[in-house]
Amino acid sequence: MTPAGRRTGGQAPGFQRRDATLAGRRVAVVGGGLAGISAALSCAEGGALVTLLERRRRLGGLTWSFEHNGMQVDNGQHVFLACCEAYIGLLGRLGSAVDVEWPRPLDIPVVAPAGRPGGPPLVGRLRRSGLPAPAHLAVSLLRYPHLSPLERLRLGRALRGLATVDVDDPSSDRVTFAEWLRSKGQSQAAVAAVWDLITVPTVNLSASEASLAAAATVFRTGLLARNDAADMGWGRVPLGRLHGERASSALARAGVAVRSGTRVEALRRSEGRWEVLTPGGPLGADAVVVAVPHDEAGRIVPPGAAPSQPEWDRLGFSAVVDVHLVFDRRVTPWQVMAGHRSPVQWVFDRSEAAGVEPPRQYLAVSYSAADEMLGSRPEDLVAATLGALGELLPHVDAARLVDSLVTKERRATFRASSGSAKLRPGPATALPGLFLAGAWTDTGWPATMEGAVRSGLAAAEALAASARATPDFSSDTKEVA
Repeated sequence: MTPAGRRTGGQAPGFQRRDATLAGRRVAVVGGGLAGISAALSCAEGGALVTLLERRRRLGGLTWSFEHNGMQVDNGQHVFLACCEAYIGLLGRLGSAVDVEWPRPLDIPVVAPAGRPGGPPLVGRLRRSGLPAPAHLAVSLLRYPHLSPLERLRLGRALRGLATVDVDDPSSDRVTFAEWLRSKGQSQAAVAAVWDLITVPTVNLSASEASLAAAATVFRTGLLARNDAADMGWGRVPLGRLHGERASSALARAGVAVRSGTRVEALRRSEGRWEVLTPGGPLGADAVVVAVPHDEAGRIVPPGAAPSQPEWDRLGFSAVVDVHLVFDRRVTPWQVMAGHRSPVQWVFDRSEAAGVEPPRQYLAVSYSAADEMLGSRPEDLVAATLGALGELLPHVDAARLVDSLVTKERRATFRASSGSAKLRPGPATALPGLFLAGAWTDTGWPATMEGAVRSGLAAAEALAASARATPDFSSDTKEVA
């Protein structure tokens, strides 16, 4: 998909008009995150009568915003790449395409503290050229100052090796990415300066824990598949508006009934139909899409849905922590940057989206795989981040911090560690009329917005395929009194 194609306003990928397979069928979608939104819209476009149930008072799942001292703050920093075609398609379907910065050519400053007292920070760039992939990264990596010349040359061996990894082979999921990198001659310095720079924010685990299959998917799809695959975009408005508010309007236009603030307690199969049990009473449906995190799915999905169901809890969670800093002046010209040899991982200028006016600048410092930070006090995290950021951006020392806060997502993603693939079920279950969605399901991606959207589309496709295979499937289900 070309950048121009993303701006045309044509039919969004994954949301093509369907036949009338689902006409008149009552479908309940449990969960109002990106997976549930995608599934609900897709089923509604197939003619289904859809009710979406969300326990929160808002939509958007783990992508949300809140007000703090007059500015809009996102709970975490969510960017997307040009290769995220399903997510880009959802933006178009929601009417959010006008609210994003479309992916810019990959050019990330990677900043390390000064190598000598009084010296300037050391700045490298991960930048693509106009050459075809994978040669588009060659010039940038050969000049990368955070590695020795020999380490830079050895990067090529691992990049070539990634092209041969069969991500669908169970053996690729049984080893960690770090083990595989060692077998390709990658030093610890190379892991820290290149491989973990990408693995940690995308898989939400370090290479020492991440499954080879999960990490290889990220690098092959996001960096090596095509020249512009890793071009990065982001929202220019708060996430709550980009996803939640826009989704509410899009669902209403599609005829989806949204029940927010509704907790689903259980699902029950009765006389060939489903009952969705809530505190306000049961809801009857021909089919149900469960689009909630794996622990919640394990609570409400009846036994026998999938072979891995008894072990879903083993997927666990990995945390993300963000430290939000507002300065009285600009301290960096970069919209996005990464830290190296520093506690700082990634830094985003969120001034525009938050409504912070010049001369002030609002930076969000994002920490992935941040379980160890969960027990730290916010004031300690702010102080540590401020000190570390000052080593990367000299203007921080001259600026005055006018506001700060810390957000913690304890259950940000499942853990795509070695051995996790066999625990991730597909969209169709062994129970008739019951389907699963969510970034934790078998999407072929780690826990990303793209994976979440893909899962919702896959669940809707599986539901439609099931309906086509059972033409006598009941379509006159009424809401159970």
